Amino acid sequence: MPALPRTVVAAALVVSGCTSTVSGVAGPATRPSSEPPELPARQRELPLRDADPCALLTSAQLDQLGENGAPRRLPEDSQRDGPTCAFDVDARPPTYTYYLEVIGNADIEDWRTGAHRRASMVQQPVAVPGFPALVNYAPSEGIQDCETLVGVAQGQTLRAQMAPDDRSFTQQQLCDMATNVAKLAVQTLETLK
Repeated sequence: MPALPRTVVAAALVVSGCTSTVSGVAGPATRPSSEPPELPARQRELPLRDADPCALLTSAQLDQLGENGAPRRLPEDSQRDGPTCAFDVDARPPTYTYYLEVIGNADIEDWRTGAHRRASMVQQPVAVPGFPALVNYAPSEGIQDCETLVGVAQGQTLRAQMAPDDRSFTQQQLCDMATNVAKLAVQTLETLK
């Protein structure tokens, strides 16, 4: 078999090294890493216990997000780690749902290095001022969703998830949207405490 010209080999290396980024994310990794990402220290505590996930977005924030129905509390489910609320954006395409989940019995470290860590997931630090936070998603050809996990208090995590109904969004857009919802929920939580 003849050797490939150097330009073809160089082009293949450049293409195989392509990465995507998430706004506010420290690194461009798009595949799972064996090393958990470093996260900043929590600067204050915002306990979630007894918090209603459906009350973590104000009317003004829901308008900003384009949410067009009543927030709906999901039934208790073994698929979720805590009380969860769904916020639908489905008045016109593309349609999608935001989820907010309050997890009172798992620290963000559980996703980074503990029982919730999945080696198949991509994890990247993301900026949520004052709190350790990361985006977490499964790399795949068919983009599914993205979640932002925020360590709001010792042993407690706020999860914001963006789940589209089709493939109208890039992975970066999904993670940016999930992070935006997480930041809005943290703002509301700060006013409640």
